[in-house]
Amino acid sequence: MTVAIVDYGSGNLRSVAKALERASHDAGLGQDIAVTAAAEVVAAADRIVLPGVGAFGDCRRGLDALPGMTEALQEAVAVKGRPFLGICVGMQLMARIGREHGDHAGLDWIPGEVVALRPRDPALKIPHMGWNDLRILATGHPVLAELGAHPHVYFVHGYELRPDDPAQVLAVADYGGPVTAAVGRANMFGTQFHPEKSQAAGLRLLQNFLRWHP
Repeated sequence: MTVAIVDYGSGNLRSVAKALERASHDAGLGQDIAVTAAAEVVAAADRIVLPGVGAFGDCRRGLDALPGMTEALQEAVAVKGRPFLGICVGMQLMARIGREHGDHAGLDWIPGEVVALRPRDPALKIPHMGWNDLRILATGHPVLAELGAHPHVYFVHGYELRPDDPAQVLAVADYGGPVTAAVGRANMFGTQFHPEKSQAAGLRLLQNFLRWHP
């Protein structure tokens, strides 16, 4: 069983890989965790992880620069239904459009837009950076199982994904109002926070993802 982490020049890939390796080991799953820029590896993987940090448009251009990668993701995730995890900008790329420094097309897996955070309290700084409590809305979702009532997770972002369908918001955090923290539908799951930096709660979420059979 192979878990492909897409390397498109964005994201702390080693941290994500090490966290997934530990999650797989601790759960006794023994998956092969592969960091790859090769579309054929992603196309053949059993699970796919798309991390990302930086600006939406830059990340999309980095993804498109890898020969065949966007098509491989579309086929593996949207057509064949392989379990998918997007992290931070990797989650935002699931949207139809990102509006950071202009309008940029997303993968259009979660209809909606990525827009600037605008907390009601003007004293709150942007980007939203640091630890925050997660309020789980989709309490029955397998990837969010056994995280506790209000798990503590780590954020670094100035934009959020706002799905057209509120039911696709699976968890929120409070930062001058509710902020989208996790989204999903079918075989797709995304976190605005960084599970690889979120200690026990993040490790549990990654284990849940590695066990998930949507």
